[in-house]
Amino acid sequence: MKIVIPGGTGQVGAILDRALTAAGHDVVVLTRSPQRDREIRWDGETLGPWAAAIDGSDLVINLAGRSVSCRYTPANLRAMMDSRVHSARVVGEAIAAAARPPRVWLQMSTATIYAHRFDAPNDEATGVIGGAEPGVPRYWAYSVEIAKAWERAQEQAETPATRKVALRTAMVMSPDRGGVFDYLLWMARLGLGGPVGGGAQYVSWIHDRDFVRAVEFLAERDDLSGPVNLAAPGPLPQRAFMRALRGAWGVPVGLPATKWMAEIGALVIRSDTELLLKSRRVVPGRLLDAGFSFAHTQWPKAATDLAQRARAGRT
Repeated sequence: MKIVIPGGTGQVGAILDRALTAAGHDVVVLTRSPQRDREIRWDGETLGPWAAAIDGSDLVINLAGRSVSCRYTPANLRAMMDSRVHSARVVGEAIAAAARPPRVWLQMSTATIYAHRFDAPNDEATGVIGGAEPGVPRYWAYSVEIAKAWERAQEQAETPATRKVALRTAMVMSPDRGGVFDYLLWMARLGLGGPVGGGAQYVSWIHDRDFVRAVEFLAERDDLSGPVNLAAPGPLPQRAFMRALRGAWGVPVGLPATKWMAEIGALVIRSDTELLLKSRRVVPGRLLDAGFSFAHTQWPKAATDLAQRARAGRT
C-alpha cells in the first residue's frame, strides 16, 4: 500500500513509519521540516503541492498536532486546538480534491475525550464524554473540547469515497527514547515512581506493537468507521501501574508524590499534571467486538517486554 502519514515524525509516527516500512509498504511522511527523501514539506494548515501525495494513496494516517508534553498555558492549549483542527481540516480538503482519494483515513484522536472517572470503564458505546466532571481543574474541560473539535473536523469533511476512523488512543508505550515509557522509566529509576496524588487514578495504555497491529486491522476492516478506542483491555490504577514498571526494571521503591509535589515536578519538566492525575479508564470495546486479539493485555507483562527491549537498545 501507499501510506501517507501527516505529522509522522513524532514518537507515534516513528513507530508506525518503522513498522509499516518494514512490512513493505510505501510510506510518505508530511512534516514541517523534511529530512529524508520520502518526507514532504507541509504547514498543516493550507493546501499545497503536498496534496499530490494523498491523491492515489491507499491509506492516510493523520497524526499531526502540537505535543501535549508542555505546560497547559492558554497559548499552548490554543496551539493544541488549532494544530489539530487545522491539520484535520486540510487533510480532509486534500482527500476531497483528490482524483483518486484514499480508501481509508485514520485520524488520530485521544482517550482524554472521556470523563475523569473511577466507577466504570469507558468504551465507545457507554463511555462518558468528559468536560462536566465536578472537582477537577476547569482547564481539563478544554482538553476534552480539543478532542471533540479534532474528531468533528474529520466528521465534517466531505469525503464520501473514503472510510473515516477516529483513533481514540491511550498512551502508546514503546522503548523509543523520548517517549512516554522512557519518561516514566526515568522517573522510576530516580526513585520517583510511586503513587501520585494517591495513585487511584486509572492509566490506560497500549503496547506499541499492538498499536501498529490495531492500525493495520482498522485499515483492512471495511465495516469499521467512526470512533475506536486504541487501548489495552487492562487499564489499572496509577499506583499499580508504576509498581509493575518498577518491578520490570528491578527498582524496589518509588517515593509517593502529593498533588502539590506533582505540580512542582511538572513545572520543572515543563509538562502538566493532567497527564498524571486524570483517571483515564478506557477499554477497546469495538476492537474486541470486531475480533481483534491483543498480544499484550496486562501491563506487568507488557512492562517486562518493554523494559527488556529498552535494556537491549531495541525498538
